Amino acid sequence: MSHGPRSGLAAVSSALLAMSRHLEVRDVLKTIVASARELLDAQYAALGVPDDHGGFAQFVVDGVSEEQWKAIGPLPRQHGILAAMLHEAKAERLADVRKDPRFEGWPSTHPDLVDFLGLPIRDGDEVIGALFLANKLRPVGGHPPHPPCPKPEGSCGFTQDDEELLGILAQHAAIALTNARLYERSRELTIAEERSRLAHELHDAVSQKLFSLRLTAQAAARLVDRDPSRAKGELQQVAALAAEAADELRAAVVELRPAALDEDGLVATLRTQIQVLDRAHSARVTFAGRGVKALPASQEEAVLRVAQEALHNALRHSGADHVDVTLDRRGSGAVLRVTDDGSGFDPQAVRRAGRHLGLVSMRDRASGAGGTMTVESSPGKGTTIEMEVPGG
Repeated sequence: MSHGPRSGLAAVSSALLAMSRHLEVRDVLKTIVASARELLDAQYAALGVPDDHGGFAQFVVDGVSEEQWKAIGPLPRQHGILAAMLHEAKAERLADVRKDPRFEGWPSTHPDLVDFLGLPIRDGDEVIGALFLANKLRPVGGHPPHPPCPKPEGSCGFTQDDEELLGILAQHAAIALTNARLYERSRELTIAEERSRLAHELHDAVSQKLFSLRLTAQAAARLVDRDPSRAKGELQQVAALAAEAADELRAAVVELRPAALDEDGLVATLRTQIQVLDRAHSARVTFAGRGVKALPASQEEAVLRVAQEALHNALRHSGADHVDVTLDRRGSGAVLRVTDDGSGFDPQAVRRAGRHLGLVSMRDRASGAGGTMTVESSPGKGTTIEMEVPGG
């Protein structure tokens, strides 16, 4: 195969690798379109993902400027040649798309398309997109862009080889697009589950605090005239309950923020969250990370979640003045240690304390990541939670 300045298997391989590199659907679509346009020397390329209402949920173009695209207007409908590709699920190679009987025109600001090559993108029997190219170009000194390729009257500038190459791209585009969709659905499910869990926590903790706050404020109002000293005590309790409710909300908001593990890594993410907690609570919260390398994604998430749960316990239940978090390298893995100087508890009372402090879920997270977790505590002596995970 020889298709312009980036010819041969190396160019094809580069395009296919680029498709599989992205996880966001929009990024995958843009990569597919840019790769197809470059490999097949086309002036324009586009890819549409149909919706269920006769239009396109997404439509990505390459070769058209942002200003031109805005001037063209709304996304196209599924009609004419686009409808044929989606519903008849076959390749379309035309010498002049404007002369095809199915052509239904385009907006006045739309660029002129002449020769045309289009293919459906299929996932099994389902057509999940339409990929097309327009205006075959010819090299000038090997540097694109080039003027349209001269061709015999009535023939298409795109060849059978072009069609076969676009077919290969379409097959890999289907895989890349399906993987990106699965990734986004998985992420949406994770977010939904996390929001559901936080909603339960807010209902169980914050709403109860606010209910107590309201009752205490009502009691204070009744006592203001007949027993001012008792009313003062009730108002002090109102202030304490309000502070506790504010702490609950701060903790929930911090955890609701998506941990930027992909962008910042585990150490930076932990450091940022602990700095926020240190500012939000009266206890001193510190962090040290020493020599830790990047871990597999599942292990980094498990370490982060265990650290969050352990910090939540120390700040909410232990009455600690100091909470110290360390993350150290151990072999190719890492060791997390969360230590507080709070009230502690009896680890033997596993059935009661384990569920109250979330120790069961923390152990499940540790074992799910191939790691281990230990708890050291005694009444009045504080608590240390240690979690070790192996490297990749």
